[in-house]
Amino acid sequence: MDFLNYAFMQRALLAAVLVGIIAPAIGIYLVQRRQPLMGDGIGHVAMTGVGLGFLLNSSPVWMATLVSVAGSVLMELIRWYGRTRGDIALAMLFYGGMAGGVLFVNLAPGGSNANLTSYLFGSLSTVAPADVTAIVVLGAAVVAVTLGLRRQLFAVSQDEEFARVTGLPVRALNLLVAVTAAVTVTVAMRVVGLILVSALMVVPVAAAQQLTRSFAATFAIAVALGVTVSIGGTITSFYEDVPPGATIVLLTIAAFALMTTLATPLARRRARTTRPTGDPVECAIPATRPAGDEVGV
Repeated sequence: MDFLNYAFMQRALLAAVLVGIIAPAIGIYLVQRRQPLMGDGIGHVAMTGVGLGFLLNSSPVWMATLVSVAGSVLMELIRWYGRTRGDIALAMLFYGGMAGGVLFVNLAPGGSNANLTSYLFGSLSTVAPADVTAIVVLGAAVVAVTLGLRRQLFAVSQDEEFARVTGLPVRALNLLVAVTAAVTVTVAMRVVGLILVSALMVVPVAAAQQLTRSFAATFAIAVALGVTVSIGGTITSFYEDVPPGATIVLLTIAAFALMTTLATPLARRRARTTRPTGDPVECAIPATRPAGDEVGV
């Protein structure tokens, strides 16, 4: 426990716990909406915000939040109205976000690609007190949305047409999911990194789905798994001097593989316990062939 003696590790662990909670909390809705890579796209757009933060000598976290929120709203508008050329527009948005971030960082006074690396892949030593404040404030907002509106968000993510018939504001809720995902990406970038944050939003949810069937159980297990791998990856990064983002993602994938292995015998056990008495297949086979029933006739 000697790592707790370092102030930067205390900040990193606090940030890791918050990220481990909120990333799967919003990721479960993205998985339900069949948009698991949305976080990856927002991460590309957030790069421009980070670059603007360096260029304007302001907080990269808050600037990335503003830019990624605007980008997520634009992504939703493209999804609604883009139709056949929507994919091309999204691709240009993603690539433009990455290119803008690299350009602005290099134009900033004293800027270099080294400054950008910690935002791309995460870094323990660069989590400043101001970053922790931003993560706490933004993380609290994400938790409030994902828990307070969980019924409405689940309904919209599961079936938009049904949600619209029941009177829910579908477009407003879709925008809220997109904006919340954008905030989550910027919260997680100091720990996991913009390139890898999408994995922490999706893989814990996919792992939890291997063992559970209900939304509430999936939500709880995914969050618990997110917190566990975030803390484990952060501590491993401290002792082994490896990038925290990559370590957290690899631990998450390992957890997915473990849960998939455990799910196989559970599924077989459920199948045995729910199998009806008697074998309807055997009962459907006649004991003798009827007269005149010849093969090929």
